[in-house]
Amino acid sequence: MKDKYILLATCSDKVGITSLITNIISEYDSNILHLDHFTEYDNAQDTEGKLYLRFEFEKVNLLKAALEKSLSENNIEFNLFDDSEKTKIALFVSKEDHAFNEVLLRVQRGEIAAEIVAVVSNHENNRHFAEAFNIPFYYVPSGDSKALTEQNILDICAKHEVELIVLAKYMQILTDNFVSHYPNQIINIHHSFLPSFIGANPYKQAWERGVKLVGATSHYVTSDLDEGPIIDQDVTRINHRYNVQDLRKIGRHVESRVLAQAVELHVQHKVIVTNGNKTIVFA
Repeated sequence: MKDKYILLATCSDKVGITSLITNIISEYDSNILHLDHFTEYDNAQDTEGKLYLRFEFEKVNLLKAALEKSLSENNIEFNLFDDSEKTKIALFVSKEDHAFNEVLLRVQRGEIAAEIVAVVSNHENNRHFAEAFNIPFYYVPSGDSKALTEQNILDICAKHEVELIVLAKYMQILTDNFVSHYPNQIINIHHSFLPSFIGANPYKQAWERGVKLVGATSHYVTSDLDEGPIIDQDVTRINHRYNVQDLRKIGRHVESRVLAQAVELHVQHKVIVTNGNKTIVFA
């Protein structure tokens, strides 16, 4: 299969936008491999919506520059990706290994088209997993100075040219300063009991209340704790026969697959973050 470009574009919906793009692609004898679009209206009275587009098309010489020029001239917001370039990921983890290993193994199997260039942890527990795949492991303990700790981590990420940070149960709150260096480039996972059961032992709290669903949410990290744009969610139904340990086990499974799915969607360039703190996720 030929190398391809992936285009994500956003603009006001009006006649001719899609044809503008397709005509340029055709002009350079590139074949469109996939096209998806979605128009969103803020309310029923709106006459002009917001158009979101995703194209996959063959990589051809000079096409990229011509397309970028035309999109800019027409006030179309866009990101254009070379699909042959794998996203460089830093995996952040604390003690729990389930979500961490799910992403690690899917990348190693080639199921997620990315490269894990570093593992950062405030505990040593998962060092052996990283070293088994010759991935640099950085033990950065949670020190007294949050600023110094985070600067150390930022230096690590810069050294490895990290493009995406994945918080695989990294039990530290990142400051606004840190997050500002990676806008919509940090993905977190947490159980979906929020905001009902917060703090220690959420699964025990949930069991005591007799919950009937166990779920997980993956989202981009913003300055608002656990309120960033949601990428993926999933749930598993349970009943009164499940004890606290069962809930934790099921919760780990759901968290793992939801985080891995979010990472895959991101590196496949299938996610557009809107101005309204939500996402458009193309299937």
